[in-house]
Amino acid sequence: MIEGEIAELEGLRYTPAGLARVAFKLRHSSMQQEAGMQRQVQCDVPALALGEAAQQISRMQPGQLVRAEGFLAQRSLKIAQLVLHIDNVTLR
Repeated sequence: MIEGEIAELEGLRYTPAGLARVAFKLRHSSMQQEAGMQRQVQCDVPALALGEAAQQISRMQPGQLVRAEGFLAQRSLKIAQLVLHIDNVTLR
């Protein structure tokens, strides 16, 4: 689970199999404990949603705060960049 704001949101598209797909960036910011000290953490996480989650995210706007659940996977067989695949998203 990760919380953040929708930083960028592409338009809803469909896979060749007809499955809804939307790519977006999730901007996360939080305070974390590391080596006994507080640390400010900020990052933009590339994310992808398919099916019902894609339909739901496509109705959201950049700047909205969300809580997202999913899993990490590499972008493709040839590109090792990690992408968060969203299973569930809720507004905060």
